[in-house]
Formats: sequence, C-alpha cells, structure tokens
Amino acid sequence: MNFKIIGTGSAHPARSVTNDELSQIMDTSDEWITSHTGVKSRYVCTTETISDVAEAAGRAALENAGVDASELDGIICTTIRGDYFTPSLACVLQERLGAHCPAFDMNAACTGFIYSLDTAAGFFARGRVRKMLIVSCENMSKLLDWKDRTTCVLFGDGAGAVVLEAGENLLSIRISAQGSRETMYIPNVNGNSPFNQAPCPPTALFWHGHDVYRFAVTQMAAELKAAIQDAGLTQQDVTWVLPHQANLRIIDASQKRLDIPRDRFLVNIQRYGNISSAAIPILMDEENRKGTFHSGDILGLVAFGGGLTSGACILRWD
Repeated sequence: MNFKIIGTGSAHPARSVTNDELSQIMDTSDEWITSHTGVKSRYVCTTETISDVAEAAGRAALENAGVDASELDGIICTTIRGDYFTPSLACVLQERLGAHCPAFDMNAACTGFIYSLDTAAGFFARGRVRKMLIVSCENMSKLLDWKDRTTCVLFGDGAGAVVLEAGENLLSIRISAQGSRETMYIPNVNGNSPFNQAPCPPTALFWHGHDVYRFAVTQMAAELKAAIQDAGLTQQDVTWVLPHQANLRIIDASQKRLDIPRDRFLVNIQRYGNISSAAIPILMDEENRKGTFHSGDILGLVAFGGGLTSGACILRWD
C-alpha cells in the first residue's frame, strides 16, 4: 500500500517580472536570458508572504480533491525558507487551514517534492495516515543577489500542492544525495552574537554553474532511467515527463540521453522560472487542470537540487 494523488493545487504572487524589466535594473537582456535559460518572466513576492502563497496552493489542492482540512492526517511542506525558523511553514499552514494533524518541513532544495513523496509513502505503508497534504513552496526572490545576472534571472516564487490518499499508484521512487557544500549554497543569517568571529557571507545563492549543469544533466537522465526500470517499465511506457524546471538547456540535454520523445517533456519555465521544490507540483497542477493527464497515464517526475540532491519517481495517474 502506498498512495494516489486525488487533488492538485498551485498559487503564485500577483507580480510577474519580465526579462525586459530586469534589463532596466541590470546588465542583461531578454535575448540573453531567453537563450541561456528559456525563462521569459517569473513571479516574485511583493506584499505576499510565503505563508500566504502556501495557504492558497493548499486550499486549491484540498478543493480539487474534495477534502476538508479536518480530514488530513499529516502535512509536509518542502521549502528552503519559510517565514520563520520556527514555527515551521507546515505548522503555520496547519493553523491557517484549520487542520489538526502532525506537520513538518523538509529541505532537499529543488528535489524536495520527490523527497516528500517518498516520505509520505512510508506513512501510508505503515498505515499511519489516510490522507496527507504536501505543499512545496519557495520564496527564492529573497535568497538571491539581485546584482548577479547569472542567478537572479533564473528563479521565481510560488507554491504547488497535492493531496494524497491510500492507493497503489506510486510505481517506484528513488532519492539520492552527493554531499557538496561548495557547488551550490546559501549561507544562513548572521545574527548579532558579540562572540561570533566566523566569516559571515551574505545570505544569497552562490553556485558554480558549470558543475551544477553537469550534475543536473547526468543525474536527471540516470535517475529517471533507474526509476523506470525499478517500476518494471520501459522508457516508451512513460506518457509524460515532469522534469524540474531549472533551465531549458538542462531539460533538453537530459532528454537527449533518454529514449523518450521531447514532446512528452512538459515545461512551463517560460512563465515561472525555477521555483525550486515547487516547480514540479505547479507544473502538475497546471497540466491536471488543462486535462492533459488521463487515467492510466504513466508520469515520470525527476529533479535535482542543492545538496547535491536528486531523485525520480514513476506514478500512474488515476
């Protein structure tokens, strides 16, 4: 016994920032950003908190599933940062939704959604839950150096959510990590301890882009291949691939290492940018509401992220 997805939801801030707008505040252009990343615009928080966006996505998923928050037996939020160190974003969300269940956060960077599905599967396998809510919510705009055009143009803010209930629709799942502190990292806040003498770099994303690219292309193809094999399927059996929306070049390069046609790879990076762990569930919700998925479709989810983390899973859509 594992789970099946019975509802999806997503939300984003009101403000969308185009490439042309970014070109007015930094040395870049729509042509450069589009050709290097595939991103045309991204949503960024202005007056909204990340808790606001998470709540909207969670409520949308519950409504789509026809489930009341009081029915939930667990809430998992995946995020790099909530509005507080404590309480967790999941606990804030539990209070806002009016739920009465265990709630906790996970941080596996951009692979967080897949990590959370694996965690949820364990709760279902032990018979500990009947319904769970997963909300992946990221506020990347507050974690960027807005003078660094190689990073800030890529990311956006938003949330995606799914409601799970007991079922047998998870066919396989893999998660992994290759610990690497220097490849991609965001330093923590400094605080004001009078005793601290350690270096305090700014709280902003740093990375070695070429190393990230190589890891991403290699791992996304390898993880998806392995997950398909674990499910006892072939690549031709996969109806749709929902890849992490990090960079269009990465998605295209990964696809070329697989025997799955490019038109089965779903993308929305043009309008959202990279929303870390929220990217895949936002994409899933959009395609669900468009009617893209049909009963029996085989979905392949695959992601990579800071840590370095990676993972993939195979789901049967019901």
